[in-house]
Amino acid sequence: MKKVLILTYYWPPSGGAGVQRWLKFVKYMHAFGYEPIVYTAENGEMPVIDESLQKDIPKGTIVLKTPIWEPYNFYKKFIGRKKEDKINASFLSENKKAGLTEKISVWIRGNFFIPDARKFWIKPSINYLNDYIQKNKIDIVISSGPPHSMHLIALGLKKTNKNLKWIADFRDPWTNIDFYEKLMLTKWADNKHHKQELSVLQNADIVLSVGQTMSNEFLEMYKNSGGVDLNKFEVITNGYDDEDVKTGTITKDAKFSIAHIGTLVKDRNPQILWKALRKIVSENEKFKNQLEIKLVGKIDIYVKEQIDEFGLTQFVNKIDYLPHDKVIEEQQKSKLLLLLVNNTKNAKGILTGKFFEYMSANVPVLAIGPCDGDLAEIITKTKTGLISDFNDEQTLEKNILDYFNGKVIERNEAEVKKYSRKELTKKLCELIDKL
Repeated sequence: MKKVLILTYYWPPSGGAGVQRWLKFVKYMHAFGYEPIVYTAENGEMPVIDESLQKDIPKGTIVLKTPIWEPYNFYKKFIGRKKEDKINASFLSENKKAGLTEKISVWIRGNFFIPDARKFWIKPSINYLNDYIQKNKIDIVISSGPPHSMHLIALGLKKTNKNLKWIADFRDPWTNIDFYEKLMLTKWADNKHHKQELSVLQNADIVLSVGQTMSNEFLEMYKNSGGVDLNKFEVITNGYDDEDVKTGTITKDAKFSIAHIGTLVKDRNPQILWKALRKIVSENEKFKNQLEIKLVGKIDIYVKEQIDEFGLTQFVNKIDYLPHDKVIEEQQKSKLLLLLVNNTKNAKGILTGKFFEYMSANVPVLAIGPCDGDLAEIITKTKTGLISDFNDEQTLEKNILDYFNGKVIERNEAEVKKYSRKELTKKLCELIDKL
């Protein structure tokens, strides 16, 4: 088997969305003739721990780990947090609104830790992996970002090992990410981020993205820089794993449960949904008696306040973070699965991994986001749900009531199967074959 070195910061026992993509690729790569070797941090800062994911690591997989130094202990001390507290992603604040110290720390983060807080791990990783590549005859390296420091490690390896082929995989954008402007960057820091990003796009043999819009944005940056290899930009979406789906009889929730699984940050807060639900509840007694808003995972304090403001707190069933296997169960029990796209300038390109797991649950999706974006296109092709735009309360209300009154959409199973993790891994290995 040909060996593929995979650089990923997020790896079990880390939980959350960031770990899923490459864990599942690694799980199925052997079936297509490749031996994955994983490189990850020995002591990284993980927002959540999920031991249930360990079962997906194939027996005998080589996992290389080296220590990493990150400035999070200073950060926690500075903002008055305990050493054992976890750092939330995406500017989530569960218990209080960001104060002056948090804002100062964000400014420091954006302007001094470029591309991110893992920058101090780049040089030690290059030194360690250069030696490993030489001794073990590695031909292919794949970097998964964010954190984008992983791409800079791969860039350093590529420059040292001229015959090494490199796939830079982007699970999220870099300078086009929705919270980029919140980093309060100086002109110097902004230029450095763009320069590093462009260096990755120019030097990688394949630039892989999880969505078409993101891939097109990277292609434009590359073309504008004078890049000529326009065929190296590829898309492999996230997906679902058939083996995760619970079989047998699933006891559905007694109420009409609209479930959101995962972190609910301020930019994802669906005010239009709270408004629509308040209206339906006030007009429809049957709906009022049946409604359950099931929120599984971390929720920003702003979202909690909005739910309370719209008089919906009594309908909320708040469930803390669950291991992945339990999350799958909650999805399958629900009547509707709520999918929210961040209402930001890059909304058309947001295509979360959560959507594909929703798809596998065989539960209708209620989505709010751009009707001309990547998500809407796949929902339409697979016939897995209904979507309404950010400001279209009338369509949203109709979608909710259609589902409540028993509307059934016949799924396009042939399209759905294209997003199985095994099928996507086959596509990945075909890309590697080209290299």
